[in-house]
Amino acid sequence: MLLEILQITIPALVVFFTAYFTLKQVLKKDLDVRKAEIVLQNKKIITPIRLQAYERIILFLERISPNSVIVRLQTPNMNVEQLHKEMLVLIRSEFEHNLSQQLYLSVDAWEMVRNAKEKTIQLINSCLEDLDTKDNAIKLSQAIFEKLIEIDTSPTQEAIKYIKKEISVIF
Repeated sequence: MLLEILQITIPALVVFFTAYFTLKQVLKKDLDVRKAEIVLQNKKIITPIRLQAYERIILFLERISPNSVIVRLQTPNMNVEQLHKEMLVLIRSEFEHNLSQQLYLSVDAWEMVRNAKEKTIQLINSCLEDLDTKDNAIKLSQAIFEKLIEIDTSPTQEAIKYIKKEISVIF
């Protein structure tokens, strides 16, 4: 009797475990395929958004470059203090407007952008030190342009170069 039960039970258990492990592998493979499809769909959606974020960051960096800021803000009757204040307001405003882009950039790229903004502000502030705040704004502009020539590559250009390099690696 026990022998008959074992003759029926053992093959049944073998069939059960074989079916169980086979089904488990098939379901796992199916789950992996579905995950891969979801990742692919997400990439199709996110890639254009990421690329647009990189474009916006490059535009931001171009807009906060001292050359661009001076050209946009300087007026004939402006003094050093006014230009300095408006430059800092514009740079900070542009930065705040683009804060959400950090979601799509790498940590290193965002750090380069933040550093470029801070170094640009430092550059502008350092040029203010030797000037009388009531002088014509042209003196501040000249000091900034001289400093840019002296340092060879502006902080914003360094960041743009880094961003372009990262984009070429990713895309």
